Amino acid sequence: MGAFTMRFLRLLLLVMILGVCHIGWAQSPTYGLGSTPTAEEIRVWDISISPAGNELPPGRGTAKEGAQLYVQKGCAGCHGATGSGGRAPNLIRRQGMPPNPAPGTMAGMEMGPPGIMALRSPFGATIWDYINRGMPLNKEGTLTPNEVYALTAFLLYKNEVIQEDEVIDAQSLPKVKMPNRDGFAPPPEWKHGTPRLRDYP
Repeated sequence: MGAFTMRFLRLLLLVMILGVCHIGWAQSPTYGLGSTPTAEEIRVWDISISPAGNELPPGRGTAKEGAQLYVQKGCAGCHGATGSGGRAPNLIRRQGMPPNPAPGTMAGMEMGPPGIMALRSPFGATIWDYINRGMPLNKEGTLTPNEVYALTAFLLYKNEVIQEDEVIDAQSLPKVKMPNRDGFAPPPEWKHGTPRLRDYP
């Protein structure tokens, strides 16, 4: 046999071996690694709340209840006893800052770290969502819906967005008129295949 024929036969043998191995791999068991999540497992992790608040759970809370929780849950340890001046971002407007900046402006809002979410956020549900998924630090996910509603009400009241006696729940929170609701410009209309920005490649 010539050298070419030998090389061809070796290549053919290699292809056949790989083909047999591929069939074996395709038919091999999964060894029990991983599983399809159950509906309950998905429900536990599916905690995202849209700006419209459609996914908010049942519950309620007031600013007075939230003031007590702010101390009990250790919020003051990071954010300061008055909601500002701690090592974590400010949560409450300091004296001298305008209570409600004009729509479309960031006046007096300490933009950038630390911004004040209750003034900066265009939607109240965003505040609820952040507290629910991210607080307290190192104990995330331990607050009940009622506690999250109460803390949200407390922050909104202390920043003069709602009245102290208002009850915050799944129906009332999305209706809260946030000071910066109109301060975010909608993204420009864009069509596939066109530049995202004018004069941008």
